[in-house]
Amino acid sequence: MAIFITVVLTVYILTNLYLWFKGRRALSGAGITTGLYTAIFIALASAFVLGKFLEYSFTSVFTDILNVIGGFWMAFMLYGFLAWVAGDIMMLLLKPFHLIPPDVIPKLRLWLFAGITSVILLLIVIGFINAVSPVTKRYTIEVSKKVSSGYEPMRIVAVSDVHLGSIIRKRSMRHLSEMISSEKPDLVLFLGDLLDGSIGPVLRGDLLSYLRIPAPRFGTWAITGNHEYMSDPGKSVPYIESKGIKVLKDEIISLENGVQIIGRLDRTAMHTPGNSRKPLGKLLAEVDTTAPVILLDHQPYDLSALASTPVDMQLSGHTHNGQIWPLNLITDRMFELSHGHRVFGKTHVIVSSGFGIWGPRMRIGTRPEILSITLTGKSE
Repeated sequence: MAIFITVVLTVYILTNLYLWFKGRRALSGAGITTGLYTAIFIALASAFVLGKFLEYSFTSVFTDILNVIGGFWMAFMLYGFLAWVAGDIMMLLLKPFHLIPPDVIPKLRLWLFAGITSVILLLIVIGFINAVSPVTKRYTIEVSKKVSSGYEPMRIVAVSDVHLGSIIRKRSMRHLSEMISSEKPDLVLFLGDLLDGSIGPVLRGDLLSYLRIPAPRFGTWAITGNHEYMSDPGKSVPYIESKGIKVLKDEIISLENGVQIIGRLDRTAMHTPGNSRKPLGKLLAEVDTTAPVILLDHQPYDLSALASTPVDMQLSGHTHNGQIWPLNLITDRMFELSHGHRVFGKTHVIVSSGFGIWGPRMRIGTRPEILSITLTGKSE
């Protein structure tokens, strides 16, 4: 973990230094003093790190503001870096041909600075509007096993990656409540990362109390994600369960209609002292293979292996579908399925892009969503 944090901070600092230098060079080359620019840059670049550090010991509205600003700054960093690298490559390719007079270069750098900054700010506005406009993604899944008569079809609402904390707060929970309630589900499932980082901002506003939905016939259940371990599972899991949401920790439940749900601990448990995660084979040995089996696993790894199991459907999240372009290109490479629906053997796998966000409250090229699944069994 220490190595990971060191690498991340190094990349963060170097990227900010590069962006600061490009802006300073553009402004100073045009004869504009850069003292105020540097002060504003340092404040923005420090916001996210400072906000995350402080929320673990001093959560307040101030730390919420720092996290919001810092999140947007991370998006600015990503697009700023890509844009300036593209600009540098263009300048480098043009230089041998002397197409740009030397006296024009300072003005060109200033125009690049203004243009890049303006376009990124516009992207942030568009991405924010997109991020606060979640959709309901509907699927109809037919499994090859029989669901008890009188309980079919079964309506499931599944929500992943809410990331309650400094950024996702009361208004989002009210909106989520309305979206879930409108589907009239028989079963509600939370697929991990219900909480974000420190549990402090959640407890300060008792944010989960704003999730108000009619009690589903088959209950409301959850599994852990990697962020529940950042929140300290010894505090986050009891808090979630205090709101009537049972967290499955490598557990199997059987519903009245015969459907069985396996809720797995997140993979992070394998690397967390005092925690462990059962092998899937050990859990499957305890299920009735003639009845439908739904597997809840936050991170969608080892999907091909499901083809040789009695699992009928797996629901996952974690990927956010990249959240902002071009990160979705990376998640597409990392996972066999980073978003949407695919069948492995007889196992249906659905990976949600998630309701919330991590870092910048924006989405570019992806949509926030909840899943509404109509589940049916074989007709005979």
